[in-house]
Amino acid sequence: MTQAPPSDLALFWAAVIACSILIYVILDGFDLGVGILFGTTREENHRLHMMDTIAPFWDGNETWLVIIGAGLFATFPVVYAVFLGAFYLPVLLLLVGLIFRGIAFEFRYRSVKTRWLWDLGFFLGSTVVAFVQGAAVGALMRGLPVANGQFAGTSFEWLHPFSVLTGIGLVFGYALLGAAWIVLKSEGDLRAWAYRRIPWLAAAVLVILGLAFAVSLSVDAGAIAQSHLKDRPWGWAFVALAIASLIGVVTGARARRDGVAYALTVVFIAAAYLTLGTMFWPYMVPYAVTVASAAAPEESLRFLFYGGVVVLPVIAIYTIGVYWVFRGKVRSGYR
Repeated sequence: MTQAPPSDLALFWAAVIACSILIYVILDGFDLGVGILFGTTREENHRLHMMDTIAPFWDGNETWLVIIGAGLFATFPVVYAVFLGAFYLPVLLLLVGLIFRGIAFEFRYRSVKTRWLWDLGFFLGSTVVAFVQGAAVGALMRGLPVANGQFAGTSFEWLHPFSVLTGIGLVFGYALLGAAWIVLKSEGDLRAWAYRRIPWLAAAVLVILGLAFAVSLSVDAGAIAQSHLKDRPWGWAFVALAIASLIGVVTGARARRDGVAYALTVVFIAAAYLTLGTMFWPYMVPYAVTVASAAAPEESLRFLFYGGVVVLPVIAIYTIGVYWVFRGKVRSGYR
């Protein structure tokens, strides 16, 4: 029996959530990346200026994560239920990591004796958040066992060699984005420090993604076999764009073009995201729950629509405004 196509409202909310995820990954990705890089240097002056580059933005970036969670709960409750069942531990780790990051960001300026603890918390919190997000993506690529609208797997279903590789890959991907952001916002020694790390980070991302692809073809063929990428060969254009973008990032870094590295890293993330969309559509929970079957009743979607068309533009305008006000290089810090 052919399933009815999703309604216009269901497609609207699916697009809102999809766009919110991409915006979150791009925006919160760079400040998570800065947090990851933060733990790779003991130079206090570098650490201080790293914090300055993200100080006006980091907490506002996480607003988009709230939109994703609230949007799924309200508009696609089946997806929300399956995700929580499948990723209970990753979500818990993500929340703990975000809490530690926020506390560490504020406390390290106010405590000298225990600054080492808050610095460690900021680094570990950023790394854990990035890893569990990447591991969750890997688990989705493999497909989640769902029965009667409920997650039917174990608590550690997400912890698989393929998912571990995608988790590590996102850690390096966020670090690359963070390094490009530092280049964009800083000057002097810190800018040169970040430039030196961009080629290595780009190479690490490419190698890890290659290993993940090899695992998907050998140890766990499900990630590719179940996806729609084999039915949509045009989707490989996004893969090619992602690889070309990584090469461009390295080229831009060697040419010392400050804006090029960050812009092309964003293109890489967008291309990778579009590749996932090509693999998953029309599933919201690959490969078990579609957009049409997961959507809330039309009356609920319509009610939420009227609130969404007011609230979402306000959040978007606020985000754009913050980045406009704090544009340019950070020379004297924001504190």
